[in-house]
Order: sequence, then C-alpha cells, then structure tokens
Amino acid sequence: MVGYAGWDMPIEYSGITAEHQAVRTHAGVFDVSHMGEIEIAGKDAVKTVQHLSCNDANRLKMGQAQYSGLLTADGTYIDDILVYRLGPNHFMLVVNAANTAKAYAWILEQAKVVGEAAVVDSSARYALIAVQGPAALDTVQPLTGADLSSVRSYGFTYGEVANARALISRTGYTGEDGFEIYVPPNMADRVWQALLQTGAAAGVVPCGLGARDTLRLEAAMRLYGQDIDEHTTPLEAGLGTFVGWGKPSFLGADRLRAQRAAGVERTLVGLEVTGRGIARQGYAVLKDGASVGTVTSGTQTPFLKKAIAMAYVPPALAAPGTQVEVDIRGRATAAVVVALPFYKRARQA
Repeated sequence: MVGYAGWDMPIEYSGITAEHQAVRTHAGVFDVSHMGEIEIAGKDAVKTVQHLSCNDANRLKMGQAQYSGLLTADGTYIDDILVYRLGPNHFMLVVNAANTAKAYAWILEQAKVVGEAAVVDSSARYALIAVQGPAALDTVQPLTGADLSSVRSYGFTYGEVANARALISRTGYTGEDGFEIYVPPNMADRVWQALLQTGAAAGVVPCGLGARDTLRLEAAMRLYGQDIDEHTTPLEAGLGTFVGWGKPSFLGADRLRAQRAAGVERTLVGLEVTGRGIARQGYAVLKDGASVGTVTSGTQTPFLKKAIAMAYVPPALAAPGTQVEVDIRGRATAAVVVALPFYKRARQA
C-alpha cells in the first residue's frame, strides 16, 4: 500500500506480473475510486464543456462518453479527462485524482465567463470499480439486469450491480474490453466482493496500481504527470485525433491550430529497448551520442516480455525503425522506434 493524492492505494495483491497476465488473459478488478468526478449542468452546460474540453462534446449523445483534454489557453494539459453526457444539459468530467482540486478550480473559473452552468465536485458521491479483460462481460453481466452486450465502447448505461445503483461504462485504462462501474461509496465493498466471487471460476483477480501502469503502457495510454502535463499539447503527445478541429473556438484552439500548421518540435514515440536494460522515466534518448529527447514512461512488460518506453524526440527521429540509444545509468543502450500502441487486443468478429 502507498499513499496517493490522499488515498491509501494498493500497488499489488498477488504480484504485478500475475495481475497483468490475468487482465490480458482473463480479467482483473481494480478499485479506482480515487478518480475525481466533476459535474456541469444548466442552460449553458454544452457551451461550457465545449469551451473547456478540446474534443467536440456536441458529438456525444446521451449514454456516450469521449476521451478529451482539459487545456490551458496555451493548448497544454490541465488534465486528460473522460466526458460523459448524462443528459441534454448535464455532463460529468472524470479527472485524475491528483488533479481533482486543480481541475475543479480551473473549471469554476472558466465557467463564470461562459454562461449559466452549475459546476459541482461530486467525487464524494462515487466509488469506481473497473473490471478489465476478456472475461469482463461474463463477470459483470450476472450481477445486473442491464444488457451490457448492447453497450458499445465508450458508451454507458444505468442499472444495478449486486443490488447497488450504478452507472456502467464500457471504458478502461488497460487496452482491454471492460467496464468501469460508478456506485455509491457505501456499496463499493458489496460490489467488489460480488465481482470477485462471480469471476473466480474464470480466473478474475484483484489488481493494484502496478499492473494498471504496466497495462496502460503496453496500450500506449498517456499518463498525466509523465507523458502529458502543463507543458505538453495534444499534438505533441500524438493525441490530435481527440481535438475537435471543427469547433469554432475552445481553450487553446489558436495555439493548436498554429502548431498544426507549423508542425511540432517534438513528438511522443514508442521505443523498444533492444539492448540490455529498462528505459525509465527521465532517461535521455541519444542519437549519435547526443541527447535528443527524454523517456516519459518505461517498463519491462509482463505480457509482451519486452522492455518498452515512450519518449519525446524530434519529428525527424519519429519514424518506426529509427535506431536510437537510451542512456541507462550512464550506458548507451540500443533501442528502436516502434509504432504505437505496443499492444492492441484482437477484436472479436
């Protein structure tokens, strides 16, 4: 257990490798109640979310969610977020735990100049339990009357899970199919125990933050504070597809449009370390002996059984197959640029 953003969080239960493999082959259950939830509602809720969020929330129908960014006027990240459309004029933004207070203050400040919309930090209303992996559907479905097979990726529905009222979202942070289940905090233990009991025969196990990090890195999902931050734009992070370019305006739009026209000076790439060693956050990326970039995330992956990393490098070095080196504790270690994501699950027919 470790302290994180005011929470006591599990690093591992049975071991990071075992938990990682369980999610890739069966399923794992994660307590991610530390995530923050901020609701925006009222006559100008749509306008407010459109101003705050770089993606196009107007494309969302009720029962849909999207990945987006909460940006500064310079087009850099306050946080990366999920935006849920709960009603015609009612949205929920899910933010990272360490950023909840910062994001809430930023949203409040920006909402004042947009129009009439109430902004509420509703984090205390929700516990959040994620079930991720090939057996996720079969694990959750017996506990609810909602038809989960009809919920598409980044869709959500309402129902009860183990007799707890819930918002059930087909989202996750592992690269696998799965569900994130929002329930009242006083029902979290009941739901957690029920999921583990129902999934026991399928090899479903509890998982901690360690496996969550190795899983998300295999899937090349960016982590705030490492791969993206207040000095990073979506274009630099390779997340330009999550920008609503057709929107007339939003925070950071001018900077992003200028950057798209001129090109970025650095870009996030995937690396596979072909020499001996693991590239860790902060290690220098080298080309012909000179430092050309920095590793933001890196690990030895339990499933792919490779040393992988993400790093910022100049665009001229971003093509897959480009040979570079990583300074691992003073030793230049061979690495090669590879396409992202490192892992992509097979889609069912």
